[in-house]
Amino acid sequence: MVKRNICVVITARPSYSRIKSALLAIEQNPQLNLQLVLAGSALLERYGNASRIIEKDGFKVVEKVFNVIEGDSSVIMAKTTGLAIIELSSVFEKIKPDLVITIADRFETIATSIAASYQNIPLVHIQGGEVTGNIDEKVRHANTKLADLHLVSNQDALDRVLKLGEDKEKVINTGCPSIDLAKEVLLDSKFDKLFFERNKGVGYDLKLNDKYLVVMQHPLTTDKENSFKNTTTLLNIINKFNIPTIWFWPNVDSGSEGVSKAIRVFREKNNDLPIKFLKNMEPKDFLKLLINSTCLIGNSSVGIRECSFLGVPVVNIGERQNSRLRGQNVIDVSFKKEEIKNAIEKQIKNGRFQSSYIYGDGDSGKKIANELLNFNLSYHKTITY
Repeated sequence: MVKRNICVVITARPSYSRIKSALLAIEQNPQLNLQLVLAGSALLERYGNASRIIEKDGFKVVEKVFNVIEGDSSVIMAKTTGLAIIELSSVFEKIKPDLVITIADRFETIATSIAASYQNIPLVHIQGGEVTGNIDEKVRHANTKLADLHLVSNQDALDRVLKLGEDKEKVINTGCPSIDLAKEVLLDSKFDKLFFERNKGVGYDLKLNDKYLVVMQHPLTTDKENSFKNTTTLLNIINKFNIPTIWFWPNVDSGSEGVSKAIRVFREKNNDLPIKFLKNMEPKDFLKLLINSTCLIGNSSVGIRECSFLGVPVVNIGERQNSRLRGQNVIDVSFKKEEIKNAIEKQIKNGRFQSSYIYGDGDSGKKIANELLNFNLSYHKTITY
């Protein structure tokens, strides 16, 4: 029996949790062969080195692409993406996939789409059709126009992909694979005794019985000049609450240096704060951290997506997640001190929300694997405007 080769390109730490259950379903299907390629910040220690977690989970990585250029500017983002196109083109020529999967909307994912499309390899886009207020907005829809099969996370996204002129027979609402993991955690949310041995980080020694906040503040590529100021503002607000907090370092987007610098400067002046700083976690550990938290604060899509299913209160700050479909667990605020402070106080008082199923019911991985198996391989597009 000839297996269908499915190449999945993971370029950053959040993308792994977005696709993990689908990777498992692909591996478990006797008619599919997983070709896992890691690239970008997924390989860098500075951003949590997701490759260690992925390989620890038992996945075989067939190729690693080191394409991130050091620096913190829009020019560097463009050059990093360009280098990824060059390297991934060679990888695809070598491993000869039948299908290539690009995930979501990070700036470098367009490299996967271009490298596959220009070599006439059918392209599958996971999580297209959503909207945000970052460079990701342009990249996601560009991925959509290059893709041949669209596996979206919700009905709103499906409708938007159709409005972009894509063939309705090739747009399927599979839900989001990250909800599959969230469903498992919802059923078993307890920390094990070694949780903080695996996830030490630096700073405050958080206890398992602490009430705590989680902060995930990433740069806004369209407003990177204010990264330092906005992060400093948020640090001061969190400091005044004096609640144990776990704070994650930013991703590799342009403006990340401003976020990182604000954290370093603040830590030097306030080394006795009840804040633990972390780079990365295994996906299930991360979701357990969220479901047991008092509130998630910042601008990560996890607050919109996984936290809606887990019922975690979220304060979403700024424009990074603009217009993305969200549940009742989210309060949106601008970068104004009183707005943020009042929203955090309200969410702490609210407590847990009911689970929302807007991003799926926890069975996305198997649905995705099934669509990959049954897709009539084609890279010719008929646009229906």
